[in-house]
Amino acid sequence: DPELNVEDLGKDMGLSRVQLYRKVKVLTGKTPVELLRKTRLMKARTMVTTTDRSIAEIAYATGFTSPSYFNKCFKDEFGVSPGGMRG
Repeated sequence: DPELNVEDLGKDMGLSRVQLYRKVKVLTGKTPVELLRKTRLMKARTMVTTTDRSIAEIAYATGFTSPSYFNKCFKDEFGVSPGGMRG
């Protein structure tokens, strides 16, 4: 869901944005935004390697609003573009 954000997560858990930030940072060493992005990218990597959906479809399906931003984040995280991971 591209609309999912830290405020919504905090609200669903009964925490303020600041409380959520502190707790997630202590537990994971990452900010909630970084953790959400990493989770989306891990799901995307699975989809890249197990489906024949287009990269743009995978980007949108995992909550990214721009395929070009998705490509940049994917390459930053895994060191290879999504298309390059497919071989």
